[in-house]
Amino acid sequence: MTTVKDSQGRDNASLVNPSAVGLVAVIIAATDGEPRALTVQVEGQAPGRSDGLPAGPLVPEHPTLERGLRAWVERQTHQRLGYVEQLYTFGDRDRQGDESQGLHSLSVAYLALVREVRPGGLAEASWRNWYRYLPWEDFREGRPAALAEIEPKLLAWAGGTGDPKLKRRREDRLSLTFGLCDGTWNEERVLERYELLFEAGLIPEAQGQSGAASPADLPVTGQPMAFDHRRVLATAIGRLRGKIKYRPVVFELMPPTFTLFQLQRTVEALSGTNLHKQNFRRLVAQQGLVEETDGVTSGATGRPARLVRFRREVLLERPAPGFRLRPAKRPT
Repeated sequence: MTTVKDSQGRDNASLVNPSAVGLVAVIIAATDGEPRALTVQVEGQAPGRSDGLPAGPLVPEHPTLERGLRAWVERQTHQRLGYVEQLYTFGDRDRQGDESQGLHSLSVAYLALVREVRPGGLAEASWRNWYRYLPWEDFREGRPAALAEIEPKLLAWAGGTGDPKLKRRREDRLSLTFGLCDGTWNEERVLERYELLFEAGLIPEAQGQSGAASPADLPVTGQPMAFDHRRVLATAIGRLRGKIKYRPVVFELMPPTFTLFQLQRTVEALSGTNLHKQNFRRLVAQQGLVEETDGVTSGATGRPARLVRFRREVLLERPAPGFRLRPAKRPT
């Protein structure tokens, strides 16, 4: 039995049995205006569910949780992590499973932001567009096609109870998460939407749960993942969407110099919504987030554009520099 410390050096008395603790990494990059998550192939999974997140058990030689995570990620993918923050501890009773197959009773998840490099390592690692797994979250090209199938089934689920109070609670949740009553879409409620789909039995991971739909009746709800890794990914996306509003973490994903157009595309990719060009540039200027450089783009595919870079001084100038995005109105 061993007591370990977290990345802040605090004792974690609950983590006295390292063999029961898993470490999971959600590693995010933004490439060519698309949000990407680093995945690995997990053996022994049902067909179509082999995509997973880099993960491994906490072992005694890991002095902290974060150092253990970094060691597993580098071993599996050859990706060295920069910005890392603890995301969430997953310890629900229904996570109990065969630890030899990678599902630990307690998993500590981390969010890491990097610039994409070609992965390698012992496992087959790939960068995947995160909307491959959560397609209903992407409104950049209008209303996601997946919602046309999801919403009628959710409404049927909400009304499929004889308990009026339960029916009202379900309808309220549909309004808060999917905006089915007032059309308001809060882009941060990624986890709540995924968990509601799970509870309604509308995703493959819910198979075996009471009330789950048969595979033939499932709507188009994206590529499933091994274990509960899609839930972990949804948690990370919601956290990041909220964080870019008050912290300049998006610049962890940008190259040293970039154009304002590239920056806007990255913010749109993360938030899943389009932004008005002039309003976005006005916001960036008001917040003092970037400064111009002497460089310009080559202009090979259009007019040359000025290159800018992140102003790190902004971290000292105000407590919450970020992109104050308004929740998107859900297209009808």
